[in-house]
Amino acid sequence: MNNKEATQKNSSCQQLAVVSESLYLINLLLLPGLAFLVLAWLYFKYESRAPSLVGCHLRQTFSASIWAALLLLFVNGVIIMGMGYQTPYTWVIVISYFIICHSTLVLLGIFGLVRALDGKGFQYPLIGPSC
Repeated sequence: MNNKEATQKNSSCQQLAVVSESLYLINLLLLPGLAFLVLAWLYFKYESRAPSLVGCHLRQTFSASIWAALLLLFVNGVIIMGMGYQTPYTWVIVISYFIICHSTLVLLGIFGLVRALDGKGFQYPLIGPSC
């Protein structure tokens, strides 16, 4: 493989890493569910045979998307079921939790996107599998 082919391969790998991080952010911000389905398709198609950079970003974003759904939907549901619908402090807690958790997940996605644009790996703290 000559230098030009190696550069093109690295560029296409980096593009797929950027796409996976972008889909993670789109899932959180614009098209929840639909972007996750596209990300899941990419994950199952490329994860096992992808170079390390792409595999790392695919594993991280797929795992983080699942954790995001659990943290944002399931935990808020448990809070509402446990505290009831009627009390105002329930909604203060739910909205505060959602804003803090969602903002943190978006910020981590931005860090991952920056690392993908730079051609480097990124591991989501606490929720990301090791690369």
